[in-house]
Amino acid sequence: MRFDVFGMCNALFDIQAEVTDRDLEELGFPKGGMSLIDQHQHEALLPRLAGHIVNHEAGGSGANTMIGVAMLGGRTCFTSRVADDEYGILYRASLQEKQVQANLGHGSGHTGVSVILITPDKQRTMCTHLGVSRDLTRAEVSMDDLAASRCLYVTGYLWDTFSQKEAVTHAMGSANRLGVQVAMSLSDPFCVNRHLNDFKNLIEKHVDVVMGNGDEAMALTGCAGPEEAAMALASVCKVAVVTMDSRGSLVATGGSLHRVPVWPADLVDTTGAGDMFAAGMLYGLTQGLAPERAGMIGAETAARVVSKLGPRLDALDRTSLESLR
Repeated sequence: MRFDVFGMCNALFDIQAEVTDRDLEELGFPKGGMSLIDQHQHEALLPRLAGHIVNHEAGGSGANTMIGVAMLGGRTCFTSRVADDEYGILYRASLQEKQVQANLGHGSGHTGVSVILITPDKQRTMCTHLGVSRDLTRAEVSMDDLAASRCLYVTGYLWDTFSQKEAVTHAMGSANRLGVQVAMSLSDPFCVNRHLNDFKNLIEKHVDVVMGNGDEAMALTGCAGPEEAAMALASVCKVAVVTMDSRGSLVATGGSLHRVPVWPADLVDTTGAGDMFAAGMLYGLTQGLAPERAGMIGAETAARVVSKLGPRLDALDRTSLESLR
């Protein structure tokens, strides 16, 4: 196989800012969630964050996960769309620098941007302008690269416009026909609540591995607890993964529920924890590990990223991970 994981998500240039709870309240964004904003709102928001910005780099949930898989030793490519602007140029170069093949469509307009607001309790609140990533089309999904991959990974963030939905369903259906495993991240309670019935249909028809946190899994299934939600999801797909922050994570498969303990970490910033957990999980699964063993890799990689500022690691020492293989 040429690629372990073929990733699809919105290409977003990340801008991180540290703010107080009062700042966040005045800005009017729900703490810990993701809010979609337009270009006008984005341009109005940035001046209010002057002096608060602490980090900026190419990102977006799916790209962060593909970079994580590559750091673990896997082979990845990433499909999205950027604009012919400065952020678009930087975005493409950043993926290539991280050994991720950049399958990026391009056009006029603005590259997507995600402003990530970090409060003192280390929670992150995302304000996202999708830009031209909303214009991704099925024609920009490389069938040759998909056929040469072990797994297709799609995030719930990508389910927004008609053209994006068409690209996702085209990719998932093609992967099913090609025998390529399909994994999906629920991404955010906002996404689940907004697209509840669509997500249920996608998972039942196309998805082998579904990943989400407790709130997302319970919202999707209507279950009262994460354990029940994990088992409900595993009844319609092969593997269900439910993360629970400091309580660890659950991996449900074949009628069995496995508990994966949290990896010890000094919490600095939760941004990217879910993305890196997904990276460890996908890497483990594509290397042939049992789902619960793959979950252990996800737990360690997530712990490493929350121990620093920003959604990604600059480097990854794989020594301790070898014992989990």
